[in-house]
Amino acid sequence: MIIFPAIDLKDGSCVRLVRGEMNTATVFNDDPAAQARAFADAGFEWLHCVDLNGAFEGRSVNAGAIGSIRSAIGIPIQLGGGIRERAGIDRWLDAGISRVVLGTVALRNPELVREAARACPGRIAVGIDARGGRVAVEGWADTSDVSAGELALRFEDSGVAAIIFTDIGRDGTGGGVNLEATAALASAVRIPVIASGGVGTLDDIRALASIPNLEGVIVGRALYDGNIEPADALALGKPAHRAG
Repeated sequence: MIIFPAIDLKDGSCVRLVRGEMNTATVFNDDPAAQARAFADAGFEWLHCVDLNGAFEGRSVNAGAIGSIRSAIGIPIQLGGGIRERAGIDRWLDAGISRVVLGTVALRNPELVREAARACPGRIAVGIDARGGRVAVEGWADTSDVSAGELALRFEDSGVAAIIFTDIGRDGTGGGVNLEATAALASAVRIPVIASGGVGTLDDIRALASIPNLEGVIVGRALYDGNIEPADALALGKPAHRAG
């Protein structure tokens, strides 16, 4: 299981939100490149990065910070937030991003996701963010009538590399992952699933490791707060593989 440390970007700084609400942002580092280097130096083999401003605005906003992160580290990066057009997908892949995460557009324009996955094998992931089991988009501001499982099944056999499943109600709280919903999604599809939202202790990672078809887990606030030490988290994971 891959342990993905998270860098969420708001106004050029590394922040963590609670349940996706921008007014809850806590700034942990105003130098994203330095934070990325710290994660790479700690031994992590992937980095998960989200452009929070971009998720709300529907376009990449923190491009400068993302570019500095890419230049600072050699490990692969998966990036989401505001990427909703093929040109944006191609631009980030050409810039050295290993895997692009598509969320809102997966619901609004699924054919674009399928097209990109066919053209860029192993480099496109679908981000499914759920509130009460229903998919939320547009920076989590809009909750649809589509269930997380229903959306995931739309991408079976499409070439999508992974599904990143976030329980919005748990995200940034450190109160524990939604094991039941994560396991249900992982069992419903053949696409590898990455868990996100609520990881607060090593016990959360241990519990997730027992779920079949789980590729990895994203860890954010627990690393920044020091509740999980990188070496301990990595010891629970398996050797990571690289996309692309």
